[in-house]
Amino acid sequence: MDSTTTTTARGPDAGHVLPVTEQQTLQTPEPAATKEKGRSRWRIHPMRGMINDIRQRAPYYLSDWTDAWDYRVVPATVYMYFANILPALAFSLDMFQNTASNYGVNEVLLSSVLGSVVFSLLAAQPLVIVGVTGPITVFNYTVYDIMHPTGVDYLGFMGWIGIWSLILHWILAVTNSCNWLRWVTRFPCDIFGFYVACIYLQKGVEVLERLGHGPDFYLSIVVALLVFIVAYVCSALGTSSLFRHGVRVFLKDYGTPLTIVFFTGFVHFGRLQEVHLQKLPTGIAFEPTTSRSWLVRFWELSVGDVFIALPFAVLLTILFWFDHNVSSLIAQGSEFPLRKPAGFHWDLFLLGLTTGVAGILGLPFPNGLIPQAPFHTESLCVTRPVKQLDEKGNDKGDFTFEATHVVEQRVSNLAQGLLTLGTMTGPLLVVLHLIPHGVLAGLFFIMGFQALEANGITAKVMYLARDRNLTPAAAPLRAVARRAAVWWFVAVELLGFAATFAITQTVAAVGFPVFILALIPIRALLLPRFFSREELALLDAPTASDFTMEGIGGAWGGGGGGDPKLRIDRAEQVQREPRESQGGGGRDLSPAAGSAFRRRRGSSTRDGVFASPGSPRKSQEDMAELGRMPSGQSTTTRRSAGRRPSTTQR
Repeated sequence: MDSTTTTTARGPDAGHVLPVTEQQTLQTPEPAATKEKGRSRWRIHPMRGMINDIRQRAPYYLSDWTDAWDYRVVPATVYMYFANILPALAFSLDMFQNTASNYGVNEVLLSSVLGSVVFSLLAAQPLVIVGVTGPITVFNYTVYDIMHPTGVDYLGFMGWIGIWSLILHWILAVTNSCNWLRWVTRFPCDIFGFYVACIYLQKGVEVLERLGHGPDFYLSIVVALLVFIVAYVCSALGTSSLFRHGVRVFLKDYGTPLTIVFFTGFVHFGRLQEVHLQKLPTGIAFEPTTSRSWLVRFWELSVGDVFIALPFAVLLTILFWFDHNVSSLIAQGSEFPLRKPAGFHWDLFLLGLTTGVAGILGLPFPNGLIPQAPFHTESLCVTRPVKQLDEKGNDKGDFTFEATHVVEQRVSNLAQGLLTLGTMTGPLLVVLHLIPHGVLAGLFFIMGFQALEANGITAKVMYLARDRNLTPAAAPLRAVARRAAVWWFVAVELLGFAATFAITQTVAAVGFPVFILALIPIRALLLPRFFSREELALLDAPTASDFTMEGIGGAWGGGGGGDPKLRIDRAEQVQREPRESQGGGGRDLSPAAGSAFRRRRGSSTRDGVFASPGSPRKSQEDMAELGRMPSGQSTTTRRSAGRRPSTTQR
């Protein structure tokens, strides 16, 4: 017999392997099957994503409340209250001045309450903090600049934008549009984060610019710089080796809010009180800023104005689809050892609901907050010290902090929302009215600077600017063979940021969400033509872990992740895979091999804006633990122990 017909696979499973010729025979009709499979990739299964999100998250709903019995929930709640409300107050001043007082403090606070209550009670991703962001502030006053000359009722027009956007959000949620989040990598997220950070800095300058050139202007500059310096020093001390452990924890958790409180009173010391400073404008408790009812009269607009609102709603939906989902991805990043599944489709449905309700009530539209959302997750991390080993497995004499688990619950998000609601009471509004504009400008500066400091683009720029001889051997970018590849990748990122930022300085700023969304196909289709897969694996990385992304088909890394076209139907396959039971342990959350910028506890990269309670800390008490500290480099194996599969339906 011809040897070509009898050759079989050798090995322990040879009895179960077909001969080579027989395998080839069975593969003959595969092109037809592949063609049919290709057509199924584009078939829409309405509401499948939402139903799967509810099925996989519902078994954890009770534990989302019982797991809140943990100390980390207390500092996380206080921290997120200030981290949410302080930027909201700064944005309220910006919108108050640019929308003829249509949006003020009460509208911004109530919008944050709406988002936090709805998402903490009903969302599949309750760790995501929802509120008023910088991009939506730009969107709101740009719409005002365009529509005010026409004489149309601004809040009624915004109400129809919210209603149209509700419909569009629900269409996207029903048609499983979040499956395309697998294409979102760190590339568009870093550009968007860089843009948001620069918006913060710009707003700080604009707040001071409107004060004129009198004594109040110069005093406000001094106060703004002092707020920035003191808040930054408190944050830096929180991660240093100075002082005792308790002092550092206090400075890191509460340094920024206490700085705001101190400098609000500082301007009343001595001769400083002789300078009249402009303060944050507030209104009546639980009442709109202007004399109107909470329900806007959107039904009084003409049919033409109703349909004019539709293009604006399309742009708003594009912005929220990207901004909120990116906030969710980063809040559930690969550096966080999460054990409960995500649910993007259902949360997009809820986002449409809050957008429509906010429009009808005349509130700024709330959505996921960057960087507050990931800071919330980080503040709930429970960490342990782990010895650092060199390549040979020897102790390097240092240690880093590694997260063992996250306190995944709904109470902290709900509690900070209820605290925000309490801020709308009369006595607290009087206190808010004491905050001078210079303090708010300093808050914008510290937010912007620390957001830039933690951005991936900044990390690459600092790598390129550093002396090669002094660059650590463990620097991830040293693995890139072509240094020019790093230069070109950074240039593309800065070009994307410049285009986005430039358009927001014009009347066409309302269209900037299109530029943000265009970054996704640029990364997926254009960059692989100029960079090798190995380079992209080091220069870019998936935004979240496979565990977080499996409900939408897994992450496409774009580097070593294979052909993205072969992953288009991953969301269909994952529905047939077994899931871990509710009571099971953690999952294997080790980051992708190509993750050049994944964060580790103890990394020198700081997560700016506000100090987060879950960040690494060193102290004498910590060093005392080193005698019984594990010497491994990852807790993945330990988290994996004891896992058992279940047949939980997706």
